[in-house]
Amino acid sequence: MWLKLLLSALIIAFCTLLGYLASSKYRSRRAFYAQMYAFNERYLNELAFSRRSLKELFGEIGEEGDFYDLLKRRGGEVKLSYLTEQERKECEDYLNMLGAGDSFSQSNYFTAKKQAIEEKKSESERAARDHQSLYLKLGLLAGLAFVILII
Repeated sequence: MWLKLLLSALIIAFCTLLGYLASSKYRSRRAFYAQMYAFNERYLNELAFSRRSLKELFGEIGEEGDFYDLLKRRGGEVKLSYLTEQERKECEDYLNMLGAGDSFSQSNYFTAKKQAIEEKKSESERAARDHQSLYLKLGLLAGLAFVILII
């Protein structure tokens, strides 16, 4: 009897864990766009006021995450599985534009990108919120269904 209850609890926990892991794509995407938005805001402030070099700016960045890793190795191909091909291309263009040209043209470019990044950020937050709870519930229900079939 106790063995059945323990096995049932383990199966339900395992399936719920699988649901949590399945939703990691949406959490990673949400974190990526939140980091990109925060950096864009910071960079616009740097362009408007401090005008320090990119080397100095990147030296101060102590945050961790996929976007900051891309910033540190600037250049090359963006290989993040949770971004679509179009989003990867936009990210590559964004990174290639850093430090290219004068501060006025950069300020115009990054100000124009601000709205698009904000939209992507809010859309990814909504998708993460929806899908995370969905996958957790599906994992739980799959675990319960599996336990019912076994018992």
